[in-house]
Amino acid sequence: MPFGAHSVWRFAAFLTLSAMIVGCSTNEPFEQPDPVPDVVESVEFDYIWTMTVGEGHDEQHLHLEPLIQGDVLFAASADGMFVSVNPENGAVNWRQELDQEIMAGVGGDLDQLYLVSRDAKLVAFGKEEGETRWEVRLPNEVLAAPQSNGSIVVVQTIDGKVLAFDIANGEKRWQYDGVVPVLTLRATAKPLVGNELTLVSFANGQLFALSSENGQPLWQYTVGESKGRTELERLVDVASQPLVLDTAVLVTGYQGKLAAVDLRNGEEIWSRRTSSLQTPAIAYGNIFLSESNGDVVALEGATRRVLWNQEKLSWRQPTQPLVQGDYLLVGDFEGYIHALSLLDGSLQGQLEFDDEGLRVPMQPWQDGFFVYSNGGRLSLLELRQRD
Repeated sequence: MPFGAHSVWRFAAFLTLSAMIVGCSTNEPFEQPDPVPDVVESVEFDYIWTMTVGEGHDEQHLHLEPLIQGDVLFAASADGMFVSVNPENGAVNWRQELDQEIMAGVGGDLDQLYLVSRDAKLVAFGKEEGETRWEVRLPNEVLAAPQSNGSIVVVQTIDGKVLAFDIANGEKRWQYDGVVPVLTLRATAKPLVGNELTLVSFANGQLFALSSENGQPLWQYTVGESKGRTELERLVDVASQPLVLDTAVLVTGYQGKLAAVDLRNGEEIWSRRTSSLQTPAIAYGNIFLSESNGDVVALEGATRRVLWNQEKLSWRQPTQPLVQGDYLLVGDFEGYIHALSLLDGSLQGQLEFDDEGLRVPMQPWQDGFFVYSNGGRLSLLELRQRD
């Protein structure tokens, strides 16, 4: 990439938060990202296979995370490319060039896949061949992938409406209208849809448990409370999908908390102040979190004591962390993948994957992991010790 274009991209990264904000403009200053850090290089990244899926996110702030189900990987691009891939070798099982742009996806269950188009249609597809089965009009845009429990598929619009549809024919089962403030981040948490409960998060800092049967609210929990003098100080979006651990649910919020909540009644088990847009990773009894200021933090699970805090990725917008063996992986806005030691957070490896950046989480598969970049590059990589 020529220097001029790279400079424009880096300057744009300074203003990413402003591009993510919906509802009104602001002149608040934003922090400059740290430069790409030096690393020890004790581990290396090996490409197993790589391919391109359309135009990727097509320079839009989307979260088109691929879906892994069993031995099949599904991915979609903003310009309507939809593929089923053999994760072993990257061979394409089927490819659909849709005649509509894609805003959110991929969601799925045992029988179907789900995407949301830019013109706010929820579309169901067959898994075996990718054929369209039904579509329904939605009341507004959807940014997070539809989620299904095998009976209903649930979407959440940017204005806080949660809608459930019958997977057989797209008939609406229920709707819940949440409260959304005027100013929000352009990000929505994926619903977590179980047989009995559907967990949904809102931009007003609330986590709700709804009945999967009829959409009635069963309990709610406050992840963040809006306060402060400026519009940015009052942002409390919950943009990460809750993580269920036995009978507890782990949730994070922007300028809010990292909290464990009783799944049965919404009672707080413990909480800790933090600011994050990402779901944490859990490994070896510890919690690993990408914070909104770019720090990557390890907490002891039992006490929430800070084990280490890696500050060399400040304001580089690290992705949701992924544990691979003895390492923690995060991507960043310039498309680098960083390997951190689980023991002390030191930077042990680095790969420049795609200079258009990384936004969606990396996903584990067997001995490796999938990476899908903003530019549409989809790869299976493995981490190995450097010779």
